[in-house]
Amino acid sequence: MTFCAFLWTLLMKIALDGMPLASQLTGVGHYTLELARNLAVVAPSDSFTFVEPRGLLKKRWWSLGLPLHLLHNSFDVFHGTNYEIPLWSRRPTVVTIHDLSLLLHSEVHEQRLVQRARWRLPLMAKSASKIITPSNSVKSEVCEAFGVNPDKVAVTPEAPRPAFKSREDPELLRRLGIDRDFVLFVGTIEPRKNLRRLVDAFEQLLRSTSLSPKLVIAGGQGWLMDDFGSSLKQKGLEDRVCLTGYLQDGDLCTLYSSCAAFVYPSLYEGFGLPPLEAMACGAPVITSRIPSLMETVGGAARLVDPNDIDDLARAMIEMLSHEHVRQHYAELGRNHVKKFSWEQTALKTLDVYRGLL
Repeated sequence: MTFCAFLWTLLMKIALDGMPLASQLTGVGHYTLELARNLAVVAPSDSFTFVEPRGLLKKRWWSLGLPLHLLHNSFDVFHGTNYEIPLWSRRPTVVTIHDLSLLLHSEVHEQRLVQRARWRLPLMAKSASKIITPSNSVKSEVCEAFGVNPDKVAVTPEAPRPAFKSREDPELLRRLGIDRDFVLFVGTIEPRKNLRRLVDAFEQLLRSTSLSPKLVIAGGQGWLMDDFGSSLKQKGLEDRVCLTGYLQDGDLCTLYSSCAAFVYPSLYEGFGLPPLEAMACGAPVITSRIPSLMETVGGAARLVDPNDIDDLARAMIEMLSHEHVRQHYAELGRNHVKKFSWEQTALKTLDVYRGLL
């Protein structure tokens, strides 16, 4: 390699979609922010810039505004971190497809979003120079759904953010009214998170044993679940189930660190970050026996059939009744989560960029 060619490889200019950072951060927003932070650390010679709608073309950003912006700026690659890339571009593009929930589980999403995904996602997958997925499970789904060559798809597993570690805050627990053992769920309140079955399994636990924990559900209100709070009242569980709403990382760490068990019975995930966050804080984890979550947690969690209320109830009863079981899964989780880091995510993503240039 000549000196000029070597220097060129060190000076990439990467544009990243900044739109996921424009509102309250959830999964894709955290992914975008942590990826950018760590790219800047592992590749200080390269340039990473967030790009977001601006000027008179905000309403036609993807079809016209962004392509024109990229045309007039000398970026080497555009990375769409939230399923979207410009409809036309003279530069290589990378799109992250976090999951195919909108296509594979359309019944639990708003129809306007499903309809958009049905025509946009195949187009994005075909148009992108390279596709990134967080797991091999999603990679397989993408290749099958869109007829994509597996060589076009790179897998870059995600990781808990550095803030997630053991933390005590008795005042937070008092404020939330949590004064005894509790089972924790963290995530947006939406149908595919399977919260109705979780509540049914929790109700079975209370009815069939002398255990008296609380169920704490930490997450913002999603879609198609407007009646969730009222259904708890109908079951007489409003005093046993605590809905905290959206919480900042520090408060989540306290809940993860203090719970008797973290339960994540999701019906579908692209990766499943909350179980790893819980492991990083020392919580024993119960989660679904589905491909993506099995890939993420390995053998470090108690696996259940998410469609089987009895199985879910048994797992919670087992975890709450036996200290040695909790300690076993907590230790497995603490060791397993060490395999994941955002630095590794950034390095794998950097390899994707360099491969295109």
